[in-house]
Amino acid sequence: MERLKILVVDDESRMRKLIKDFLVKSGYEVLEAEDGEKAVDMFLAVKDVALIILDVMMPKMDGWEACREIRKNSKVPIIMLTAKSSEADELKGFELGVDEYISKPFSPKILVARVEAVLRRSNAAAAEEVIEAGDIIIDKSAHQVTIDGNVIELSYKEFELLTYFAENQGIALSREKILNNVWNYDYFGDARTIDTHVKKLRNKLGEKGGEYIKTIWGMGYKFEV
Repeated sequence: MERLKILVVDDESRMRKLIKDFLVKSGYEVLEAEDGEKAVDMFLAVKDVALIILDVMMPKMDGWEACREIRKNSKVPIIMLTAKSSEADELKGFELGVDEYISKPFSPKILVARVEAVLRRSNAAAAEEVIEAGDIIIDKSAHQVTIDGNVIELSYKEFELLTYFAENQGIALSREKILNNVWNYDYFGDARTIDTHVKKLRNKLGEKGGEYIKTIWGMGYKFEV
């Protein structure tokens, strides 16, 4: 069985080695990065990282910013490491989508136990992340869409848009609501972005795209099977 990849990000080489040794003993493959910039680049290049252990205080790009960048493209489980243990820091981490929070110094055995617990939770959630909408099957964990068994190649945002539609079947969705949920509230674009993506999505889904994604003039769209 292929070993799960874990990306360990910390500017202290001794800390990375300590964590790596314990994770390798537990059967994981470990990738390393010494700052946030390298972590983001490595994560985007490798694709199949199962979990990230991310230190907060680092040069070039700190853990918060690295987490923010990774969350733009992925829901990969993230465990934050910090020398400071304050309620404000923990709340900031959870707002950014951090799955677990561990203060230094810590027991490496406890860290491994937390890693295993987070992976169990994420795998259980992934098992429930298959949506069937008519002839379209959306596998959120594999980030894959099939129609009649044929894989449809979608961009990241097209996939997110289709998933949002499928999770809100039969509901009239305004362009503003779609922007807020698919592009997030901090997106400063305009509604034409949605129309462009819907057009591309309809084309890629073929006849099902035109059949399922209905335009509501003056408002937005409705996904109906």
